[in-house]
Amino acid sequence: MIKLNGVELVFKTFPNGETLVDGDAITALIAEQNTLAFKYDNDSDLIKLMFVKQYLDNRKVQAGLTIAYMPYSRMDRIEGTSVFTLKYVSGLINSLAFEHVTVLEPHSDVTLALLNNCSARYPTIELLDLVVEATGFDRASDYLFFPDAGAQKRYSKVRGYNELVGFKARNFQTGEIERLDVVGQVASVGFKAIIVDDLCSYGGTFMRSAEKLKGLGAAEIYLLVGHCEPSIHKGKLLESPLVDKVFTTNTMLNEAGHEKIKLFEWGEV
Repeated sequence: MIKLNGVELVFKTFPNGETLVDGDAITALIAEQNTLAFKYDNDSDLIKLMFVKQYLDNRKVQAGLTIAYMPYSRMDRIEGTSVFTLKYVSGLINSLAFEHVTVLEPHSDVTLALLNNCSARYPTIELLDLVVEATGFDRASDYLFFPDAGAQKRYSKVRGYNELVGFKARNFQTGEIERLDVVGQVASVGFKAIIVDDLCSYGGTFMRSAEKLKGLGAAEIYLLVGHCEPSIHKGKLLESPLVDKVFTTNTMLNEAGHEKIKLFEWGEV
């Protein structure tokens, strides 16, 4: 999905799969200051983004870019035989020469390093106060839980909370988490915990995290993530009694689809 100045652009497709771009529709939306909002659904969206930006270039119109979810952001290193695809996608976006780029909840600092003129917004941090209020979270006796060191670093600017941190060992061949340890002490049982991270796929990491937190005496467990893939509905997390509610944005999900999910509009957080 691509929006120009808040209006979604509609694309048609030729019978052979090629994309038809309506230049007049784009021209009608051009303003003095222009921003493209990019929500990745599949790789064809990258081609559409290229078409729109180059059309604007031909009309000598400058624009900034806001990326709801940076595609391939988990491929931010070389592991075994995997390809560093984040670098290549970033190269494509850089070649389009946007005035500035804003990424919502980047998976790591690698995204910010690879993209030119780039800054980040973190919906998890922006939504944290709302989640605290909705869950009755008590900063004095309850805990934020960061599932790994990456999450702890990503949200290091969050202050004034009791924190627990997970350290996990993952098998990169299978993708399975082989071990998850928790660092930190709890004062007493019966506490609430909010798990904070950037992305939920099937929810396996958070299931393991919730099991550990229950073992430490957590009475209620909530999940706050910036991005949530539709695959969450194929995992066991939503049907599990371990996690009471999931708070996320529609950067990837188009609708909640389950009573346990509270969905926020990413353009409004």
